[in-house]
Amino acid sequence: MDSMLPMTGTTELLELLSPFVPDDFINRTWPQTWTGGRRRQHSAAQLFRVHLLSLLTPVHSLNLVVRLLPEQSGWRRFARLRNQDQRPDVRMLHEFRARTGVAGLRAVNAHLLEPLVEHYAWRERSVGLIDATDLPAACGGFKKKYRVLLGAWGGAGRADAQNGAEPLVCRLQEAHLAAVAA
Repeated sequence: MDSMLPMTGTTELLELLSPFVPDDFINRTWPQTWTGGRRRQHSAAQLFRVHLLSLLTPVHSLNLVVRLLPEQSGWRRFARLRNQDQRPDVRMLHEFRARTGVAGLRAVNAHLLEPLVEHYAWRERSVGLIDATDLPAACGGFKKKYRVLLGAWGGAGRADAQNGAEPLVCRLQEAHLAAVAA
């Protein structure tokens, strides 16, 4: 059983995965830019690693990750934060996410997959992975049809039930399919 990964959130797992985070690529792709007076205390790779902590630990809220960073030395070591006082706040993480965007995360993914594709693409038997963004969204789940809200004057009112309305994702996917078919 030596081939199993350590448990989620453990220091052993973070130490095992740390060398695979492409810090140089991330820092080159999103260099520190002018902020209008504020000085950036953290590199793009450090902010990316803090985001990874929300995936690699049982804490899935960035607010809680930021709050627990001073107590978790293994997490700070993974994120390459020097000390417990200099940690990013939620605003910094939000700004990094806005600056990076979905295309940026796909660029990191492509950078990580590049050596695998180069090594295995020429072989007779290859594996193809489905990109989850191309799959139809589950549009009907957890719909709150008749949620009662208290109005500003204390009276009960109804929330917009959205009866018969389709979410934007479904409409865009149908439009995409129609455009591809044409």
